[in-house]
Amino acid sequence: MTLQLDASLQPRKLPDMLPKFELVMTTRVITGKGMPMGSYGGTGQRLMVPIEGGDFSGPNGLKGRVVPGGTEWPLVRPDSVGTIDARYTFETHDGVFINVRNTGYRYGPPEVMRRINSGDGWVDPASYYFRTWSVFEAPVGPYEWLSRFVFFGIAERVPECLFLNYYKLL
Repeated sequence: MTLQLDASLQPRKLPDMLPKFELVMTTRVITGKGMPMGSYGGTGQRLMVPIEGGDFSGPNGLKGRVVPGGTEWPLVRPDSVGTIDARYTFETHDGVFINVRNTGYRYGPPEVMRRINSGDGWVDPASYYFRTWSVFEAPVGPYEWLSRFVFFGIAERVPECLFLNYYKLL
């Protein structure tokens, strides 16, 4: 049995509910040398990249350090799109640990990606796409709001570190 919906049944408010967002923080994540892990079942080339540290700060007073020990497991697919899969931990200035998981995509023209991957100086982030969606795991207390919103990130890679602006989707 197929349910038939009346064509006049339409959302009332949804068409006017355009996305809004606000900057929550900027991170500077220091990564180590990536370890090639090989081809995984034809899905692409997997790397393992250690997170060695860094820091973060935001306009709302959120600040602290990136705890060494997290890892990113990027996969470069056969179509040259890099998939992001990273887990690491922040420690706030007042000693609270917040876990983050970033998932996303990084891609661009072959020459641009070669320069980024080789660490051959700064590459204009407008010349490649590097976006994430992020999930935070924060304990009950002043930062638990991080566990209640959808976040996305816009990234810029430089040889020294990865910059990532986190935005809260309102």
